[in-house]
This record gives sequence, C-alpha cells and structure tokens, in this order.
Amino acid sequence: MMDTQDRLPREHDHTTAPGTLDVQALSDTPDTADTRSGMGRRRFLGYVLAAPTLAVAAQLGEAAAGPTPAHAAAPSLPELTEIFDLNDMLTTAALPTSGLLTIHLHTDGTASFALPRAEVGQGITTSTAMLVAEELDLPLEKVRVTLADARPELLFNQLTGGSNTTISTYTPIRVAAAIARKRLLSAAGELLGAEVSTLTSKAGVITAPNGRSATYGSLAEKAASVKTVRVTTDLKPRSEFSVIGTSRNRVDALASVTGRKQFAMDLQVPGAAPTMVCRPPTVNGTVRSVQNLAAVRAMPGVTDVVTIPTGVAVRARTFGQCIDAVRALKVDWGPGTAERASDDTVLRELKAAEIPLAVPKLNVLAKTVEGSFTFHFASNSALEPNCAVADVRPDRAEIWGALKSPIVAQGKIAARLGLLPSAVTVHVTEGGGSFGRKLFFDAALEAAEVSKAMGKPVKLMWHRTDEFRQGRTHPMATSRVRATHVGGKVLTYEQRHTSVSTDFGHGLGEIITATAAKLPVGDLTFSETIFTLTQQTPYRLGLTTQLLNEVDKGFNTGSMRNIYSPNVRCAQELIIDRLADEMGKDRLQLRRDLIKTDRARAVLDKVAEVGDWGRKLPAGIAQGLAVHPEYHGVVAVLAEIDCRPETTGRHVPDAYTGPRVTKVVCAVDVGLAVNPKGLEAQMMGGIMDGIAVTLSSGLHLKDGAFLEGSWDNYFYTRQWNTPPELEIVVMPPTGDKPGGAGELAVGAAAAAVACAYGAATGTMPTTFPLNHNGPLGFEPLPTVPPIPQSPTDGLNRAY
Repeated sequence: MMDTQDRLPREHDHTTAPGTLDVQALSDTPDTADTRSGMGRRRFLGYVLAAPTLAVAAQLGEAAAGPTPAHAAAPSLPELTEIFDLNDMLTTAALPTSGLLTIHLHTDGTASFALPRAEVGQGITTSTAMLVAEELDLPLEKVRVTLADARPELLFNQLTGGSNTTISTYTPIRVAAAIARKRLLSAAGELLGAEVSTLTSKAGVITAPNGRSATYGSLAEKAASVKTVRVTTDLKPRSEFSVIGTSRNRVDALASVTGRKQFAMDLQVPGAAPTMVCRPPTVNGTVRSVQNLAAVRAMPGVTDVVTIPTGVAVRARTFGQCIDAVRALKVDWGPGTAERASDDTVLRELKAAEIPLAVPKLNVLAKTVEGSFTFHFASNSALEPNCAVADVRPDRAEIWGALKSPIVAQGKIAARLGLLPSAVTVHVTEGGGSFGRKLFFDAALEAAEVSKAMGKPVKLMWHRTDEFRQGRTHPMATSRVRATHVGGKVLTYEQRHTSVSTDFGHGLGEIITATAAKLPVGDLTFSETIFTLTQQTPYRLGLTTQLLNEVDKGFNTGSMRNIYSPNVRCAQELIIDRLADEMGKDRLQLRRDLIKTDRARAVLDKVAEVGDWGRKLPAGIAQGLAVHPEYHGVVAVLAEIDCRPETTGRHVPDAYTGPRVTKVVCAVDVGLAVNPKGLEAQMMGGIMDGIAVTLSSGLHLKDGAFLEGSWDNYFYTRQWNTPPELEIVVMPPTGDKPGGAGELAVGAAAAAVACAYGAATGTMPTTFPLNHNGPLGFEPLPTVPPIPQSPTDGLNRAY
C-alpha cells in the first residue's frame, strides 16, 4: 500500500487526439526530496495520451551512466567496458523511442502492455509484468504482457539481445505505470470527493479515508483524456518495493506445462500448409537443377514444389508427407561457400591470421606463461525447430515467427518480395529457446519466398538436421595468450583471439553504424567493435590487451549466447591458474589478490565459502574457479569435476559420458534482480551451456559439411552429465537498477569446468570441447537425402 503525498500529477497541454490515456516520460526534472527515504529522487516527465480508456507511455531524456569500478585498476588501465559496454550502446540506441511504449488500463481492471522484445523462454514477460504491477499497485495476475508486432517507428528499440531487455525498459515501463497510477488517483479523488494526497492504492483499488473505494476498472474511462497532456511523476524508491526484487513464478508457467502456449507452429493461419526445404549436402550449396520434379509433385499430399535460393521447397498436407517428398527429391547441387573445408583447414587458416603478440618473452627479467587454445564450431540450435508462417499476396504480406529483430526482418523480407516495408506485417510469436539463434530470421525469409513463389500461405519448419548442418553456429576460434610476471605481480597480459567471422547482420550492425560517432572504438569493424564492447577482465593484469581478428565468411554464424566471452574467459582463467601455480599461490588467493572490484570479490568469496574451496578430494576429482563481469553484472562459479576412470568410462546407450561435473556453486550480482527466481533459472541454463561447450558440445567439419545431424549426436549437457549438486546464490542488491543476466553465467561456467578438469588431470586443456579429438561416438547421417526418415522406434530409445 502506498500513500500519495508528493506524487500529484502536474499536467500541461500538449496535443489533441481522440481518446485514451497514454503517458510518456520525456526527461527528469530536478531532484525532489523524498521525506520517507531521506533520499533525493529524480522526477520524470511523460504523456497521458488521448484515448477512450487510460493509456500511458514513457520516454527518457538521458541514458544511464556507465559503471564505476569499486577499485582503481592500477596497475591496469581502465577497460572500455568498465566505462561503456555493448549493453550501454543498446540502451542508448533504444532511448529516443522509449516514449512510444504504451501501457493501457481496461475497464475490467487489467493492464496490458505490448513488449517490443521477444520472449524465448528467458522470462521477460514475467519481469516486465512485475515492473508494471509494482508502479501501478496492481496484482501481477492482472497485468497482461504480449509481444508487439514489428514497429519500424521504434528504430533500434525492438531488438532482443545483449542481455539488454530489462535494463533498457526498466525505467520507461515504470514511469508509464507510475503516471497511469497518478491519473487514476486524480480521477478517484473527484469521484470519491477526497484530496488525492489522502488516497491509498492497493491491489487495483483506490480507497479514501472514509472507507469509500473505487476499482481501477471503474476509473479507466474517467481517467482517460480527450487530449494528450504532459505530466510529471516520481518512481517508488526501492524501500517501498513489494513486487520488484521478490521471487515470482512465471506468468506463462501454466500455459507452458498444459500445452496452451502458442508458438509459431501452433498457429492456425487459414490455408497455411506444412512446408519444408530440401537443403544442399554442403554448407550453402546451390541448386543447379531438379531431376524428378514432376514425380515429387505427384506424391501423396504434395501440393507444390518450388526452387528458392536455399534449396527446394515442398508444401504438403502433413509434415510427414513433406519429409517423404524432401527425401525423394533428386537435386543436382552446386558448390557451397565452404567446399572441402574441414576442422584442420579452418584451424590452419585461423593460425595464419593470428595477430602477433607484442611483448617478447622476458626470461631474464620476468617469467612468461602462455597458452594456445582451440574452440571448435558449436551449434546455435534451439530446442524449438526453426519455423515461421507466411501469407504473401501480390500487394502485401503477413509473417508470423519468434523474431528477436523483427524490424530488420520486416525490411529484408519486404526488399526480397519487392514490397514496401509498410506492406509487410510481422507478428512476433513466443519462441522455444534462442540463445541468439532467433536474432536471425532465416525461416521467416524462406517462408516469405516460398509463399510468394507458390502463391499460397505456408507453415515452414526446418528439420533438426537442417539446423545442425545449415543453421547458425558459434564460430570456430583460437585464443593465444601470454602473461609475464615477476616478484608475485603480473606485469602484462596479452590475448589474441582469432575467429571465423561472426555474422552481425541481424540489427546490431545497424546500431553500431548509427552510434559509431559516439563510440570510442576508432575505425573498427562491426565484429571488433562488439568484441571491444563485451570483453572485460575482472583481474588487474598489468598492461592488458585483448584483440580480435576474424577470417572466412563462408559459414553461417551468429551471436550465440555470450558471443566471444565463453572462449575468451576460458582461456584467461586457465592462464590465471598457471600463474598461480608458477607463483606458488593458491588459485583462489591469486584471484583475490588480482580482483578489481568489491562486487567481484564478494561473489568469488561466496562461491569459495559455499563450495568449500580447497577441501581434500580423492585423486581425479578437483575444483575450478572463474569470475566473469558483464553488462553491469558479475558472476563467480565454482565447479567440481570427476575424471576418475569409473566415471569417464560409464556407459549410456547412444550417448557420450566422459568426465562429470558433480557440483556447481554460482554466486551472481546483477545490481538489482527484478525476479530472483527468474535470475536463478537463467544461471542454471547458463551453467548447463558452459558445461556443454567445455566438455562435449561441438560440431565436426569434414568436406564442407558438419557431421552432426541431430540432438542425438550433438552431445549437449544431458541428465547423466548435469551436476547432482547445484546451488545458485543471488547476492543482496548492490544497486537500484538491474544488470544483464541472460548470458552472464555461460563464460564463467565454461571456464570453471575447464579449470577443474585441468586440476583433476594435471594437464591444462587446450582444445574444446574436450571430447572433440576423440572417437566420433556416432554414425553420421547421410547428406543426401539431407534429412533422415522419421523414427518409428521412439519407445526403444526412452531411458
């Protein structure tokens, strides 16, 4: 419950419009005293928009400043990411159109908000609903958060990535909700005959001192405005939060577990029939000709067969009939963009492109520690198959899909179809996983092309094998590291990361172009800019340089979860262990000696305490540590791994087992966790990703094609490889705003597992995943036909 002293709206005529109440926060006015908290608070401006029922919007006039390190970085110079990082760039880019985000209040007492982001399992519809509920004093179950269609007027404010959603929308959404509440209070004051300052609001009801009350629903129309007006508002101080910072179940949990949640493939678009694509046997191969087109068109259920740039599309009554037709097609394929490439040829190319290290070995004056690490391709597949629905007509098109960059998708699809962007409607559906995959709209673009060619609506789905062999990957990379030390101090640290080119054609590149003049990155490429704005070391390592070089654009790559950080962090933490050993220091103690900030030290100490660092363990079992700062958050991970023969040799049918991580402790500080339960889930998922990329999940490239063809032979972390002991510690709030969380745990978990493995075996690992150079462990699926027959023995494969 809240009183309203010092929270009265101040209105100014703005523009006229028919009907609802919209609120838009423009900028802050000078601080006003908050007598309850004893703190100054910023006052925000916004708009109540003309509308039949209450609707509000928020826009800010300035971006948040970058983080201030808790310690001076001496002898290390401050890194750019400590001042301005990728997340700050995304927030700054979103800022100019934040006033176009609108909350509506309805006569049934519910509030609705169309979030211009993609919900792909990370829980942002829940955290967004919590922000609205907090400032509106409305029960969480009365807040409806949907996903906005592509809105070109939002410019850079409709891209989901970089763990930025909650950071960039945290204040605009709260301002809009706070102004809506003030408008309701004003309307209630008139209705109840009471001073606004004497009213209280709770659970969607406003009550006067005499006991009379009015529900939000009954006030929705009265609070509306016939013209747009400007208002000011204050936000709740953290001391008054009753929703933000509390653990809440997901608002979509029931729909998820009962099968009522709607994904793209669940949509019943009139006339949209199942469609699949016969794809080339090598990466990005091309169609020369189809030898049996008439025969395939005559197959049962098949309605259409057409050639598109990525293959041959088949439309049929069922997906089973699509699979049969795709397998029956006889296609003469042209070469792709990675013909005859293999792991070895790409590795040679990467090695040849490495930027030389600048600091020579100083064996007389100082000791040198160095290492060279290889990180193989990894699949960016999500659990939900890549899919989209398209209905293309001569003068317009309508697209449905889980799209994290829908504005870019709209523009590219329009250009491909020869339409104006305004003629293409893009609906954003919820997605079943992404981790960067759905930043790309490959399926949506294909669906549009196929629908146009066939003149019919289509429901296009990639096969699992398509995703592993032609889908997006985390690029193969090497990382060469050299550090020098003398007298117990680290003097220099150099890291040269060389990678297959990362594709940033999903919207981040446009943001960089638009903000380049404001970025202190010089004349860097897109990839170098992203690398510079994401890589941050938690340690004082003297003169530090981390540089990126990229080669080979022949692969379909993407911004897989944490982008470069899992590889870069893994290599650095392994070198930190080497430094500790050479200096004769405990590995935890060296990290504590080198750590830059109090927040990083706190999470490191917490995992060491909870995980009982240094306790006596049997031979073949060991612990590893890692710390990772990113996007105004910091995480530490302690991992224990069992490398004993009885563990690495255990047998699970059709599976890779190998070393097992038996325990993980994770401590995370994101400043202010909006939903701690959701944050815990993000950390758990990131830890499983980290375990996978270090131990077992990689793609084998041979003769221009990836050998893995399904989740069956892509050995992601499975139940028999998850840690039996897993503890997530959400640290107490260290700030008044949230930091990024979606990617935070991956790099730290990957590095901690690698360090634990090195400690358990006595050998620093240098090739990842660890199983990559061992026996393949599966029989590769054929590349022709490109997808396998649907299995009929599913029950025999259940464990």
